[in-house]
Amino acid sequence: MKPVHALALFLTAACLVLPVSPVLAQGGLEVGVLTCSVVPGSRVNLLIRSTADIKCVYAKGGEVEEYVGETGIALGIDLSFKQDEKLAFTVIAASDDVRPGSKALGGKYIGGELSAAVGLGLGAKALLGGGAKNIGLQPLALETSTGLGASGGLSFLYIEPAAE
Repeated sequence: MKPVHALALFLTAACLVLPVSPVLAQGGLEVGVLTCSVVPGSRVNLLIRSTADIKCVYAKGGEVEEYVGETGIALGIDLSFKQDEKLAFTVIAASDDVRPGSKALGGKYIGGELSAAVGLGLGAKALLGGGAKNIGLQPLALETSTGLGASGGLSFLYIEPAAE
């Protein structure tokens, strides 16, 4: 099995298992899902740096909260031309008051990214950081896209609550 296929299988399994894990739901940990889509036409690739505007939705227990922000590679190589990019993160918090409507996910997250696409593409992000309430995005996030190319490097995600 090729390393890229093995990574894709691992990430898919992690993203499917972790959001429903009863261990994470115990001990005051809040678990929700943050899904983000890149705003079409906003991606800027400068070979060693790329940025794109995003719109995100945090969902937990049927409630939702919207966020806007920016994602990309701060330092690395981005030789990709992606369309229809989507990201999914499991949200974990040590506090029991993090819920949609609390606007607690706003913050800066940084880490590593690796993605590749030939037609359909897959990628992974490992991001740490968060807001004032010690919010964490599950270190492994699944990214799907259509396009061509490959990218990797120091990745970032900045989000803030969407204006109402």
